Amino acid sequence: MVGYDPDAKCVSTVEAAAAGSASGLVTRVLVSPLDVIKIRFQLQIEQLSSRNPGAKYHGILQAVQCIFQEEGLVAFWKGHVPAQFLSVGYGAVQFMAFESLTKLVHNVTSYNARDSFVHFVCGGLAACTATVAVQPVDTLRTRFAAQGEPKLYRSLRHAVMTMYQTEGPQAFYRGLTPTIIAIFPYAGLQFSFYNILQQFSEWVIPAEGKKGGNVKNLVCGSCAGIISKTLTYPFDLFKKRLQVGGFEHARAAFGKVRMYRGLLDCIRQIMQEEGPGGFFKGLSPSLLKAGVSTGLVFFWYELFCSLLCALKNTDSTTRKEG
Repeated sequence: MVGYDPDAKCVSTVEAAAAGSASGLVTRVLVSPLDVIKIRFQLQIEQLSSRNPGAKYHGILQAVQCIFQEEGLVAFWKGHVPAQFLSVGYGAVQFMAFESLTKLVHNVTSYNARDSFVHFVCGGLAACTATVAVQPVDTLRTRFAAQGEPKLYRSLRHAVMTMYQTEGPQAFYRGLTPTIIAIFPYAGLQFSFYNILQQFSEWVIPAEGKKGGNVKNLVCGSCAGIISKTLTYPFDLFKKRLQVGGFEHARAAFGKVRMYRGLLDCIRQIMQEEGPGGFFKGLSPSLLKAGVSTGLVFFWYELFCSLLCALKNTDSTTRKEG
């Protein structure tokens, strides 16, 4: 169902956008706590270890307990409003662009639209398009998830006005360079590995065992998310560090803060002060989130597309009978 299939002309581009939006919305509600923990880990300068007296967070369970005690349960959904705008917008643009690009490949080239390499290229391009469209919302989401107490931003409107007045419009696109560099291979690998794993499952699972298609979509999506996130993770960390530039005073309660002049300066400072391991801070919750979120996104997308197809078929049958 993911990607253009000439043998199953069921979902239009607009319907793909609607299914992508819905899948993003549902998934975001479920994975928001993991996202908050991942961002906190990525922005911590100190080593993620209980042996470091200056480290606020040591591990996932300790971070959960610390955030819950200091900020309450709602802290795990900090920045949820901009995050939902991000998920809904990103899901719509990404899947709409992906379906359109794979259809274009099928119509104007000799390549098979179901080929894994085609899915890699089209998935990467679709994600880049979606990233540029929603980058300002992503920056707002990161800042809301990163700020401590007392809060610097009281609301989404207050955050937008404050950032625009104090930092200028370019503040909304902080971290765009590493995001674009990382998102093409990350999303491309997601779509291509999902395709590969789906084809592999068709070969491995016998015909009588193929009834659990939804579970298969969830497992294939989770595996694709974990593989792609591991291979591209450092750029996600660079993006988060750059997105909170000019926001350092709101993070004083979390430990050390650093200012970066750009992507290369960010890489240099992390390497000098935190070592190679600094490039993979927050990898554990990030992999957990990537596995859960990617699996759920593909699961819900396929499910919503199937529902749309069923509704169209039912409507078509009703009209014929009428």
